[in-house]
Amino acid sequence: MSANLSVALLHYPVYNKHRQLVTTAFTNLDIHDIARTARTFGLSRYYLVSPSDEQQQLIQRIVTHWDSGWGADYNPDRREALSIVRPVQSLQDALKDLQQTYPQPVNIIATGAARRSDATSFERLRQQLQDNDQQHLLLLGTGWGLADEIFEQATTILEPIQGCGSYNHLPVRSALAIMLDRLLGER
Repeated sequence: MSANLSVALLHYPVYNKHRQLVTTAFTNLDIHDIARTARTFGLSRYYLVSPSDEQQQLIQRIVTHWDSGWGADYNPDRREALSIVRPVQSLQDALKDLQQTYPQPVNIIATGAARRSDATSFERLRQQLQDNDQQHLLLLGTGWGLADEIFEQATTILEPIQGCGSYNHLPVRSALAIMLDRLLGER
């Protein structure tokens, strides 16, 4: 298990297509698919970040269904995957939760589709994950990407995934799967 890497899917603060700060709604697939991917690669936590009380309640209801409700017996694999899900109101809440178990400073890793001159390569971050016990939190955005303020808080900017042409708008679930394979997959 890669106990030193966790992931957070931020639904706020993110941009809409007009580059306005918004709160996006989660999708059921974001909960299930990202939890399954994160668990497959041994991550210890998957944070769903939304300031919306209604969204938090709905996420918790879905997780409870698979964790201790009818779904727990129906699909134990799903229960195991969803056991790492942590709904939180803010990035600060995710960091507080992570630091309760791992008190050392957390390397906050932001990523997005745009190229940035200060970005770290997948290979370099992969080496960092293997070389130390520092906790790392990989941040992914919804909507049209993470707000600039998140990149300013980050201690590491991860290079974007580049496809074959100019179109570059992967679904967040696919992007995470590619990232985790590059960072933690067998070589």
